[in-house]
Amino acid sequence: MIVYENDEIVAFRDIAPKAPVHIIVMPRKHYTVLHECESSDDGILGRLLLAASEVAKKEKLTETGYRIVLNGGASQAIFHLHLHLLGGREFQWPPG
Repeated sequence: MIVYENDEIVAFRDIAPKAPVHIIVMPRKHYTVLHECESSDDGILGRLLLAASEVAKKEKLTETGYRIVLNGGASQAIFHLHLHLLGGREFQWPPG
């Protein structure tokens, strides 16, 4: 289910959630992993974080807190750059 979208970014609920709120936020343009992005990609990367912030507000996570996770390389299950926005429960530190 799509919870946010614009011309560059789409956000939807994860099909295998790891928290009560687990939303994937991804650019529509394909980027495989963060470390392959270039300095010219800074605009979309910033807008990706701002979109995650908007979704966190919409999902009412700003009062209780949330976590944004970005996997890279071998730890990725899907090779399209994306953020995981997690909330609705307490998180431990360090993560993992």
